[in-house]
Amino acid sequence: MESKRCKEFTRVKYWRMRRRRTASGGGGRSVRMKVKRLQKLIPGGKGMQTDRLFLRTADYIMHLQSQVHILQALSKIYQPSVTISLN
Repeated sequence: MESKRCKEFTRVKYWRMRRRRTASGGGGRSVRMKVKRLQKLIPGGKGMQTDRLFLRTADYIMHLQSQVHILQALSKIYQPSVTISLN
């Protein structure tokens, strides 16, 4: 029983150390990689400065949300109506 606790404590300790390490020192590279990934996702985002990219991302999210709402409304309009015939 004691060894199980010890292993669990070691895992938690390792996870905390790893989280602390990524939060402080090596986080800059991770952020740059995420920004590059975002630039690939957003139309026209390649080579865009980060502040402009975030604004464009917010606009793109709003655009996608409006498309979803429109498509949901259209699907409700054009849904085939179910008629029950009693013979």
